[in-house]
Amino acid sequence: MLPTTLRRAGLLLVPCLAVLLARPARAHHLIDITSLQPSVFNGLLSGLAHPVIGPDHLLFLVALALTGLTQRRRWMLALLVTGLLGSAAGLIGPGLAGAELLVSLTLVVEALVLAQRLPRLVLLPAMALHGYVLSASVLGWSAMPVASYLAGLLLSQGSVLLLALWWMQPFASRLQRHGRAAVVAGLIGFGLISAASQALA
Repeated sequence: MLPTTLRRAGLLLVPCLAVLLARPARAHHLIDITSLQPSVFNGLLSGLAHPVIGPDHLLFLVALALTGLTQRRRWMLALLVTGLLGSAAGLIGPGLAGAELLVSLTLVVEALVLAQRLPRLVLLPAMALHGYVLSASVLGWSAMPVASYLAGLLLSQGSVLLLALWWMQPFASRLQRHGRAAVVAGLIGFGLISAASQALA
């Protein structure tokens, strides 16, 4: 029987992989939320939904919680603020070539951080890149809907991080001993599959 750590990690990772494999070419638009008319309410709705409808974004957020199991909460706050700054940069200067492909590869970077091959500070520009890509859905919207979209992003991403932290905390020590290698391998695999699907799309 698998250790509890691996079974719980699998409950988080397997659904993300299933969605990713099922819809590789539309990783950030699993519902047609980009057709929403600009309004404060629709901006908030879009902001709440976008981080969780893209499997690579969702997986990145959940795995980020693993980097925070032994870190202070301000590390998570720094990640959220960095993500919002990335979204602001995407609104000011959209159109970065290969951004979606790079987002997929941030899962590999995250795996290397968890494997202690890279410093965790590299996750800040990775989070900024996710924020940059998430800004594309509201390009051309007016100020108030964009502001509510950014508020929705903050609430959604913060909720995912806090929920994942709360859920993983009771078995943090067992995860450190038994589950880290499996999570690292899963992130690398998902990241490479997603990157390949982006490259071939």
